[in-house]
Amino acid sequence: MTLEPTSHLTSCRACGKGRLKSFINLGTTPLSNAMVPFDAADKGEVAYPLHAFVCEDCFLVQLGEFETPESIFMEDYVYFSSFSTSWLDHAQRYSRQMIERFDLSEEAHIAEVASNDGYLLQWFQKAGFKVTGIEPADVCAAAARKIGVETIGVFFGVETARAIAEQRGKADLIAANNVLAHVPDLADFVGGFRELLSADGVITFEFPHLLNLIEQTQFDTIYHEHFSYLSLRPVMEVLRNADLRVFDVEELSTHGGSLRVFACHQSARHAEDQRVDALLAKEEQAGIYDAATYDGFSQDVCAIKDDLLEFLIKARRHGKSVAAYGAAAKGSTLLNYCGVGPEHVRFVVDKNPMKQQRFMPGVRIPVHDVEHLVANMPDYVLILPWNLRTEIDQQLSEMRVSSKRVTAIPRLEISS
Repeated sequence: MTLEPTSHLTSCRACGKGRLKSFINLGTTPLSNAMVPFDAADKGEVAYPLHAFVCEDCFLVQLGEFETPESIFMEDYVYFSSFSTSWLDHAQRYSRQMIERFDLSEEAHIAEVASNDGYLLQWFQKAGFKVTGIEPADVCAAAARKIGVETIGVFFGVETARAIAEQRGKADLIAANNVLAHVPDLADFVGGFRELLSADGVITFEFPHLLNLIEQTQFDTIYHEHFSYLSLRPVMEVLRNADLRVFDVEELSTHGGSLRVFACHQSARHAEDQRVDALLAKEEQAGIYDAATYDGFSQDVCAIKDDLLEFLIKARRHGKSVAAYGAAAKGSTLLNYCGVGPEHVRFVVDKNPMKQQRFMPGVRIPVHDVEHLVANMPDYVLILPWNLRTEIDQQLSEMRVSSKRVTAIPRLEISS
């Protein structure tokens, strides 16, 4: 299904109502993963408004659609899950937990929507299960096939799910990690799970929790590739409209604080766990479903910008050098919103070869391999993917990088 982009929001993509309230306006930025090759330095970039709104009826936080998913995820998509060792560990633990919890037999069929480079399904495949990846980004799908993970290169929705079910059979477990936020047409996308899921099968959705975004001022997780910012109640409603029900939920530490939502067919045997009502009550108490909660967020974001710029300007005036680690999408939002250019941060390093020898979009800070950091040791390293801070600290220590570490979110912190 090809979706035409809409430059502004007139109604909520979850409930269809029109009471949308401004949440945070981050100006204009290019697409966060639209990195510019060094040999295209003289070419321009397209920037789009990055303005998030909250629905005052169902409290889904959302962006308008300025580019189609095809444009964002098909051409030169540079995100590969397997470059994070902590995420690989998370995926392996997930496979063990699901096999044990749902007593999956050897005949079980495991599918993943937005399966990327096979980072998760490889663990099920190694355990002897039939697996099916669904991944529209050609480069990611090719990487998955290279390690033997059967991958179908399509965008997921009702029609494609029916075709996959006919070709590969219904799935007993479907994983959907960090993809629900990437979908502009929630009804068609979620309806696809209904078509692919077996009668007593289970779906798990993982996504960053809006509660943490607000409480920890994680504004850098807002970028054009994320159309929605999710809490439990609107997700339950979207699933209910597709004849699916939530029967359990877990709080995870990944991506700065995420939810893992368990869903099934309305008639499936899975009993609802008390954790569902407990989390709804937690969100209610935190004010997620109160419009007033969203009023002060802009001021908190401005404070982070002021503190980061103050640090960078002071470092430059005192002759101190700053580089960054991790050319992450969240880093693109942070740098562009704060107006941080190569005069403040000399370069960024990243393990992913697809991101190297390119510029960060908008701010045009060059990205190199991690060895460049050792050869050009800065006084400070600004860690852009703060959610991987522990993993990155370990890598830097192993590389004997003596630079002081800096993170900007949820507040500026400098450590040796």
